[in-house]
Amino acid sequence: MNAGDSLPERGNVNVALLAHAEALLAELMRFERAADETVSAYFRRHRALGPRERGFVAEIAYTVLRRLRSLEAAAGSAAPRALTIAALLRVHGLSARALHDRLPEADRAVMARVRAAAEDVPAAVEADLPDWLWERFARAHGEMEAMRIARALLNPAPLDLRVNLARVAREAALAQVAARGFTATPTPYSPAGIRIQGRPPVNRDPLFAAGLLEVQDEGSQLLAYLLAPRRGEMVADFCAGAGGKTLALAMLMRGTGRLYAMDTSPKRLAALAPRAARAGVSNIHRVVLSGENDARVKRLAGKLDRVLVDAPCSGFGTLRRNPDLKWRYGPERVAALARLQSRILAAASRLVKAGGRLVYATCSLLAEENDEVAERFAAEHPEFAPLDCGELLAAQRIPLESPKQLRLWPHLQGTDGFFAVAFERR
Repeated sequence: MNAGDSLPERGNVNVALLAHAEALLAELMRFERAADETVSAYFRRHRALGPRERGFVAEIAYTVLRRLRSLEAAAGSAAPRALTIAALLRVHGLSARALHDRLPEADRAVMARVRAAAEDVPAAVEADLPDWLWERFARAHGEMEAMRIARALLNPAPLDLRVNLARVAREAALAQVAARGFTATPTPYSPAGIRIQGRPPVNRDPLFAAGLLEVQDEGSQLLAYLLAPRRGEMVADFCAGAGGKTLALAMLMRGTGRLYAMDTSPKRLAALAPRAARAGVSNIHRVVLSGENDARVKRLAGKLDRVLVDAPCSGFGTLRRNPDLKWRYGPERVAALARLQSRILAAASRLVKAGGRLVYATCSLLAEENDEVAERFAAEHPEFAPLDCGELLAAQRIPLESPKQLRLWPHLQGTDGFFAVAFERR
């Protein structure tokens, strides 16, 4: 949601909606589950709220999650009500005059503190990151670049769509989308990508209903091009989830060959079935795994041409969309994820046949989940030779300068943050 899209007129603040924002924040700040799940559950309980009202409440809540530390410092309080007021004044530009006469005396004291708040705060507070995460960014990139990364992660993400090129050309899809009044442009890197301005309800668009469009960040789309499955091959998406990347792989395979969508979550895999039907894809075979060493993995050992491992990770590259992750996950969780990622990558690698390609990817920005996992795998599996990701993408005319590993950044490429490395089995 773009800042301001659902905000009230500056002189017409709806106090009842502020109360909803406060109540939703109180639930979100318990950090018991993913923010989008909490928001959806809240709106199911308050169905009387219209689309614009829900947009306002959700926007304020996500603003606070993105900028929790700086808003706490400005408000002098961690109370949801105080944070809501601070967000309206400091981020969304409402004037104190618009709020003053509509709020009780206690809120006016918060407004006074926000207006008088010092701008000189510690770097981690300015970056709106936990101390431990800021320290890792600063150590890895230097403070100046770390601040650029952190500030980019505070902005809402764009709305990217993937055109189903197996059924329609991107130019034709762009023309149809534009004819319905959407402002849309091709994404700069993915040959299948479209970027939409604002937050229109694309899930109600005829192209979406016909399976010609899917919501997918451009960075995520590029992982499919990095794996580059060919028609007729045997391919696996080892951590398929709800199948966004699986469908992108199926598009490149033009519905031929055999594509395994593997995951340990039956619920997430079940969501793939209607999406595949809508896209007109019939070569996907869903496989619910009991774990990385499931017997079905062993039966397919050495038989697959391409395997994608988009491993479970901290998701810190998606903080524009999921700002709660930086408050929900700490260093202990990252260390546990890194151990899991190594086990998953080793298990998935057994599927790859001689001459086949293996791609390991995360949407994390931390070396523990990225470089260190890849380096450990390479050291323990000399039968896999690293490939140059830049060369792999250049072979498909994707104009993305990349070293041997693929690294995508919100402040550089405008995508979610991604890391990927490719190997070939000798």
